[in-house]
Amino acid sequence: MPEPPSPAPCCMPASGTGPIRAEPVALTGRPAATDRMVLLPGGEFLMGTDDSEGFPDDGEGPVRAVRLAPFRIDTCAVRNDEFAAFVADTGHVTDAERLDWSYVFAGFLPAALRRGARRPERTPWWCAVAGAAWDRPEGPGSDLAGRGDHPVVHVSWYDAAAYAAWAGKRLPTEAEWEYAARGGLEQRRYPWGDELDPDGEHRCNIWRGTFPTKNTAADGYRGTAPVHAFEPNGFGLYNTSGNVWEWCGDWWSTKRGAAVNPTGPAEGSAKVIRGGSHMCHASYCNRYRVAARSANSPDSSSGHTGFRCALDVS
Repeated sequence: MPEPPSPAPCCMPASGTGPIRAEPVALTGRPAATDRMVLLPGGEFLMGTDDSEGFPDDGEGPVRAVRLAPFRIDTCAVRNDEFAAFVADTGHVTDAERLDWSYVFAGFLPAALRRGARRPERTPWWCAVAGAAWDRPEGPGSDLAGRGDHPVVHVSWYDAAAYAAWAGKRLPTEAEWEYAARGGLEQRRYPWGDELDPDGEHRCNIWRGTFPTKNTAADGYRGTAPVHAFEPNGFGLYNTSGNVWEWCGDWWSTKRGAAVNPTGPAEGSAKVIRGGSHMCHASYCNRYRVAARSANSPDSSSGHTGFRCALDVS
């Protein structure tokens, strides 16, 4: 069982074992649907944080000015129904299906599947479940009934990039993702401000209770929430804190990138993920902050990782 890439990404295990593959090439002749995207003007924003609650070893800081060209980005993570249309049209086989297993949170499994399941030493709340995949999120016997509008999970970076290419789009750069996630607020901890639960109101889907033994689901959800759950940020984006981690286009690095339209290093072994998930909890990981970042190997998958797409403005 491979260990997570550095840094240990809170609740994210690494499952992929294959070699680095070529990135999918965007399909030609397919117009990208923009009805569920927002057009953002770009310009200069302050990326990163020097927040005392941050993780300096993750390369969150220093705060630096970054300038972006205009771009479009999905208001929501890609839904199960949308991914199903992609699979039906292309016959795409996800990495979880190719490997014939993916990571599922132990608390979502019946005893028969938990018993004897392989578990990463550093994150033992995950079980390697044979047959778990995007359309069987908890493994054999599970399905997507009632979750068509939930974010697709158990998708690797390669799966996300393949979907984006099919849709005539691409994955957002990390800088684009953070700019969009901030919703126009400067250097705030969350998309809505600095308080996690302002006036006692839950604004995101994260672990509530004692991790990893008891989730009170006080925010309304034990697992994933619908992609439109909670109020959007100032740019109209939903769930940029919590719900599911989201793949970005960049290879992981803790070094400071370019000041204009950064795209990350030319190569690497792990891809950036942003946003945190319903598995994040302040007792060990508060990476649901908009400046927080982590990474995973590009063919890894789990029950709390999805993505949204971006599009260049011509």
